Amino acid sequence: MSTILIENGAIVTVNDNDEIHSPGYVWVENDRIAAVGAGSPPEELRTRAETVINANLMAVMPGMVNAHTHLFQTFLRGLADDKPLLQWLESAIWPVARVLQKEEAYLSGMLGMVENVRSGCTAVNDHHYVHTEPANDDAIFRAAEEAGLRFMMARGWADMNYHEAFKETPDHIVKEMARLRETWHGKHQNRLRLQFGPLIPWGCSDETMTRTFLLAKEWGMGTHIHVAESRAEVQIDLDKRGLRHVEWLDSLGALDSSVQLVHSVWLSDEELRMIAQHGAIVVHCPVANMYLASGVARIPEMLDLGISVALGTDGPGSNNSQDMMEVLKTTALLQKVHTLNAMILLPEDVLRMACRGGAEAFGLPNDIGSLEVGKKADITLVDLNTPFAMPVHRVPSALVYNINAREVDTVIVNGKILMRHKKILFVDEDALLREARSACAGLFKRAGVEINEQ
Repeated sequence: MSTILIENGAIVTVNDNDEIHSPGYVWVENDRIAAVGAGSPPEELRTRAETVINANLMAVMPGMVNAHTHLFQTFLRGLADDKPLLQWLESAIWPVARVLQKEEAYLSGMLGMVENVRSGCTAVNDHHYVHTEPANDDAIFRAAEEAGLRFMMARGWADMNYHEAFKETPDHIVKEMARLRETWHGKHQNRLRLQFGPLIPWGCSDETMTRTFLLAKEWGMGTHIHVAESRAEVQIDLDKRGLRHVEWLDSLGALDSSVQLVHSVWLSDEELRMIAQHGAIVVHCPVANMYLASGVARIPEMLDLGISVALGTDGPGSNNSQDMMEVLKTTALLQKVHTLNAMILLPEDVLRMACRGGAEAFGLPNDIGSLEVGKKADITLVDLNTPFAMPVHRVPSALVYNINAREVDTVIVNGKILMRHKKILFVDEDALLREARSACAGLFKRAGVEINEQ
């Protein structure tokens, strides 16, 4: 049995009562949390511990869930700044993505895993839609397997109205999902998982959307889809179908608690009601929504309706990072300035979205998202002993408003330490950065993309 004792920290449980034990301790046996408490741990635990972590002047919190990203976009940061969504896709994402090969997919994925761990994430949902080389999907899974993160691939698809290089037939979509399910889904103690990822309503036919949703239910999987990200996209479907995005999903019977609605910026009152009624989950990506000038999601109204909200960075091509600590602060501030209400979201609300909401979006609400006995040992330690935060009067406030990725000290997933004292343990980080630079240069050359530094 492998055992870890974390002691002397401020234990931010994110449990139902938002309890904080300061100081407190967490005891880990194998891949599970076996004890959480206030004060000093029993001496018997210290005697049994294989690893003791002194978390003095640190926050000990549940690992956050990055509930929506596109890992391959680590190679595309800053390529199309200052453009709205549809222009951004045409000028930056499509030209490079259409020539992506498996080794580049692996390196971009591994780079994205490192970035997520460094920002305090223990679980990542990658909406991956670049299947121009079939092995790209396996390459991303391989990176997750080696990195040790909890990983979900929402395999993206479109079968109409999209770039020709990325469109697929319904039969091919199902065939590849079946192959990936057999190869990867549930492997490594269910750490690696798969779900369907229809890209956008205007790129998905009614027939294929219905077929994949029913198959997802049969296989016990979720469905992850961009919804109402921009006003222009909503208008596309209104012109074509006479329905808004969530209305369309509801009309197909494809709206329930297994569905994650990413962005959900331009929703009507009726669509909010539908989401609440069916128990679907919203994934909020505030930095990307601001970066692309897409708009402000109605998060306070969603929470008032009892809708589960998770947080995501979105891809680093539309963020330009995967810093979930930055997402915490942005989530709160965007709603405050939008509503002119300084009390509209509190730090505890934001942490709950990043942890508990993320666990809901990941399909593991009983296993991750809080520091409680019996849950998986997915734990992040954050250094509060920094001029950016000290003196700390309220730990949740410091985590949301003061801290960024540079203060994340230790990350544990499934009881395994992936980063300790700010050093990544699962890959040679310097070598990875060198390989990524070289591979990206080759990718851009093959894509015919030139970087103008002026």
